[in-house]
Amino acid sequence: MTNLKRSALLLALGLAAGPALAQTIAITGGTVALGDGSEPIQGGTVIVRDGRIVAAGRDVAIPPGAQQVDAAGRWVTPGIVAGFSRVGLVEVDAVAATNDTSAGNSPFSAAIDVAPAINPRAAAVAVSRAGGVTRAVVAPETARSIFAGQGAIIDLGADMEPITRARAFQYVELGEAGADEAGGSRASAHVLFRNALREARDLGRTGISGGGATRREARANDQRDLPLEEVPENRLLGPGAQRSDDVLLTRFDAAALVPVLQGRQMLLVHAERASDILQVLALKREFPNLRLVLIGATEGWTVAERIRASGIPVIANALNDLPASFEQLAATQSNVARMRSAGVDVSLGLINNEESRQVRLSTQYAGNLVALQKVPGAAGLSWGEALRMITSGPAEALGLGGELGSLKAGRRADVVIWDGDPLENGSAPVMVMIDGVQQPLQTHQTRLRDRYRTATEGALPKAYER
Repeated sequence: MTNLKRSALLLALGLAAGPALAQTIAITGGTVALGDGSEPIQGGTVIVRDGRIVAAGRDVAIPPGAQQVDAAGRWVTPGIVAGFSRVGLVEVDAVAATNDTSAGNSPFSAAIDVAPAINPRAAAVAVSRAGGVTRAVVAPETARSIFAGQGAIIDLGADMEPITRARAFQYVELGEAGADEAGGSRASAHVLFRNALREARDLGRTGISGGGATRREARANDQRDLPLEEVPENRLLGPGAQRSDDVLLTRFDAAALVPVLQGRQMLLVHAERASDILQVLALKREFPNLRLVLIGATEGWTVAERIRASGIPVIANALNDLPASFEQLAATQSNVARMRSAGVDVSLGLINNEESRQVRLSTQYAGNLVALQKVPGAAGLSWGEALRMITSGPAEALGLGGELGSLKAGRRADVVIWDGDPLENGSAPVMVMIDGVQQPLQTHQTRLRDRYRTATEGALPKAYER
């Protein structure tokens, strides 16, 4: 966030006297959790300067002139990163005009970019922010294709510039949903997937080289000779980008898949069943430049060793403990911990589970995974590992671990001060900072509460009169 933007936001919020406005801020005396998997540090200090973390831990020296925030008796953590969501894309599910998750009548699929549709004033954004969520992975939904389009990483700040990284990834449905979009079978979905990448490969070669048929006759499965990002994408959409007559994708959709094929854009693939997961892992052998993230993986624990060996990170639901579909028959609440125990890089998201409005529940789900350690026969997580899965874990899976998700030096200063253990249901944030800027914690719900809890009958709206 630029200084100009930060100053404008602070003036708008009327926080000119707030402690988080100082150039250097020292949050002292709290229980500090770094978000990297380590256990909390009693009596720790966090130093913030110009929107970045300078240092965090025990025995951290307080810079001269730093404005201090006393966090004694509080907990201090990185902001929660919603590992999978559709926050900001929906106001009311049933009102199509407010729901931008999918585009069933659009001629486009992979080319769709959710960034212009993100509404930072959606009610769920403020509710999530008040729950300690500072960043979110936002994915589109599929409609008429296995390719949903390009998702974004956003911040949940109270300003009109929510995008941290636009077009951060392409999102694909395989498994049951992908089969449905592809005409009724998983086999058809995989044909569509491979055909789409091959069309992208051909367009990339033609658009870049102008070589026409000679280049298109190159080896069918080799993407490693493709030129990379020094070539502007708009050349792929120019008049010289010749294509075959039997293509299935629009030129815009094919061009959108070129960076995926080249490994410059991540590919998030949703699959739940073990056999579907293995098919996703196999994609890496056929298209070696793909940078895959596996979404869902309810049956991941049954093939955990193979996921680990692939090195592909997983963003999973925390507690799919009952099979909600035939692709989740091996569902167990121990799935996440078992995958982690096998060495899989796992983090948490809300997948088909109130991902538009309830990403604030990430802390509750992480806390439940900690509690599972005490359930006979179940597998749970340590406290530090559970927090990592909702902070630095998703950021690292999306390639942004050096910027987001932890209190390590140099990361963006997304910091939350809680009135208790953040993984306990009864705890709540008392201060939220995004990029070092203190954020408002009011929501539509808190304003309604404050309006009506003390109002006299005569002061109520007309509908309340008797």
